[in-house]
Amino acid sequence: MLRGMDDFPAQLLAQSLKVPPHIALVTETWPPEINGVAMTLSRLAHGLSMRGWKVTLVRPRQRVESTDQHDHILVPGLPIPGYAGLRFGLPVRNTLLRLWTKQRPDVVHIATEGPLGWAALKVAKKLQLPITSSFHTNFHRYCRHYRLGSIRRSVERYLRDFHNQASCTMTPNEALSQSLRQEGYRNVHTVGRGIDAELFNPRHRSEALRKQWGVTPDDLVVIHVGRIAAEKNLQAAADTFDQIVLTQPNAKMVWVGDGPQLKSISKRYPNHIFTGSKLGLELAEHYASADMFLFPSMTETFGNVVLEAMSSGLAVVAYRYAAAETYISDGKSGLLAEFGDLQQFQQQAKSLTGNLRAIRSVGASARKAIEDQPWDEVCMKFESLLQAAVKGEALCLTA
Repeated sequence: MLRGMDDFPAQLLAQSLKVPPHIALVTETWPPEINGVAMTLSRLAHGLSMRGWKVTLVRPRQRVESTDQHDHILVPGLPIPGYAGLRFGLPVRNTLLRLWTKQRPDVVHIATEGPLGWAALKVAKKLQLPITSSFHTNFHRYCRHYRLGSIRRSVERYLRDFHNQASCTMTPNEALSQSLRQEGYRNVHTVGRGIDAELFNPRHRSEALRKQWGVTPDDLVVIHVGRIAAEKNLQAAADTFDQIVLTQPNAKMVWVGDGPQLKSISKRYPNHIFTGSKLGLELAEHYASADMFLFPSMTETFGNVVLEAMSSGLAVVAYRYAAAETYISDGKSGLLAEFGDLQQFQQQAKSLTGNLRAIRSVGASARKAIEDQPWDEVCMKFESLLQAAVKGEALCLTA
């Protein structure tokens, strides 16, 4: 009966009922899957749990299941073409209707816009549940990388119409928020991203690992971390390293990650080092044991790996947008090229390659610039927007 009292803040409602406020978090990806969306949602869910929320995950079944403390509603899914190990959830409207009628969540947060997200949106609207969403992936920018340019406008319309049915759409940075508002998205709010500066830390540099890579303490190691996939513009990273090695013949290129293009790229560059996916401390050691991070992707909504590389003390070379534009001071805490200018990207990378002292100075400045960006503050913003949705308040910015 009290669930209709939308004028109560979530925390007061929880106190009055002596039960925690309840969020249904709908997502097509979750750890142990390795990607920025899964990592971000895991951090936010953990933050809510620490603040007294009950978090229920609604997601597809995985081949390897999570062992976290949250409740999980597992639904059928199908493999995503071209992405081994990733699945999209089926539109289980009747299942969600039955579950949420029996146990109504206080708010439904939809993090992915696939069939499962669409079903959750329709059911939540039918049951008049508060709905929030987050914009994690530029799917419309992926179209040209998968020969789907003809449907880009349809994808853009679908994404806009999807998110405009939520009371609030959350983004990782203000530039993306402004862009979405210009495209007709309503009630867009910037939440941001954090970094675990204890995990991603220069002290995890491993000379033993560098020895495995075949380099001395004074040799240059260039690294890329992320999905090995078409939308990541990885040929630009490989071409840039080709320019670097002309003047630094002992330099090594290390690729950390997995994806649909791993086989073809590793075959094309047999002298590069391909480690596969890494997690936790092992991932932190790989970052910290390198010197320069190349990130030529042009399809990111944010780019969590940029913060991880900066926190690890690396000199980052990236295009001027998303996380790099937000956190890098060009020439001081990293090197920026104008969006899409490959020649400038390569020039920026080459400008440091003959001077390890300068590379390490940039890396030290990067670490200093990013080490005070805790996830706790991001979780607080996320929670405040959820509470606003529960109360029916319009706290979000409008177009």
